[in-house]
Amino acid sequence: HVEVKGLKLHVAEIGTGEKTVLFLHGFPEIWYTWRYQMIAVANAGYRAIAFDSRGYGLSDHPAEPEKATSMDLVHEVKDLLDSLGISK
Repeated sequence: HVEVKGLKLHVAEIGTGEKTVLFLHGFPEIWYTWRYQMIAVANAGYRAIAFDSRGYGLSDHPAEPEKATSMDLVHEVKDLLDSLGISK
C-alpha cells in the first residue's frame, strides 16, 4: 500500500526497468484486470504498476464517495507517482 492524501492505495508492481508503464482499471474493476499485460510489459524491460483506485479492491474508501470527481482520480494518480518517485 501507498498512502496518498490520507488514503491507503493498494499497488501492484512488477519489473525493474528504468521506464514505467502505469495501468488504470475501469469501473467496476481492480488492478488484477491488468495482470497479464503487466507481466508482458515487465518482460519487455519496463516497470509495470497498477493500483486499486480509492474505493476499489484493497484500497481505502473515501469518507464521502458521493463527492468524488474525475479530477480526484487525476490528483490521485499524480500523488501516487510522486510517492513512488516517478517524475514522468
